Amino acid sequence: MPKQRITKDMVVEAAFKIARQNGMEKVLVKSIADELGCSVQPVYSYCKNMDGLREEVGNKARGFIKEYIVSHIDRSDLFRSTGRAYIQLAKEEPHILKIFVLQERRNISSLKDVYEVETSPQIAQAVANDLNISVEMAGQLHMNMLIYTIGLCTIFSVTSPGIPIDEIFLQQEQAYQVFVNDVLRKRNRNHENSGNL
Repeated sequence: MPKQRITKDMVVEAAFKIARQNGMEKVLVKSIADELGCSVQPVYSYCKNMDGLREEVGNKARGFIKEYIVSHIDRSDLFRSTGRAYIQLAKEEPHILKIFVLQERRNISSLKDVYEVETSPQIAQAVANDLNISVEMAGQLHMNMLIYTIGLCTIFSVTSPGIPIDEIFLQQEQAYQVFVNDVLRKRNRNHENSGNL
């Protein structure tokens, strides 16, 4: 029986599987070779630089998260359900979440940069439409919730034996109410000021 030819895609896929099940720290040449059922030699041919492989695994994790979130959101309640989907992801895929959170992000010098890299402008537009606020206010609201939710997800994914998910959802909802009320107050104040001119 001829030997299976090991490809770079197979190496990346095996590394991703290991990272998903056991964490990025378990992505080693030997563990990849064991997953593929081959010697370390073909893995070494693609892993001259483990940092490069980890970056590819990080990119696969990012793609996985995007697909996961899209498949778990409620289009009629886009904003809230997106936040809840991230929490659900932290419960079901804690290692994927850690890879996402800990992945190095280059050319980032502000929280706004992070927001623009990690989100889609359509979300701010949808939030603006739902709450009857400006896109700028919606973007700020969404960024605040994104930062808060990623923080909650991180806490949730690293605690043992684990915080009940209902407690996490409640905390997230309370933050949502605080952030929304703040934005609505600002919107109303702007309307009043523009009416006084």
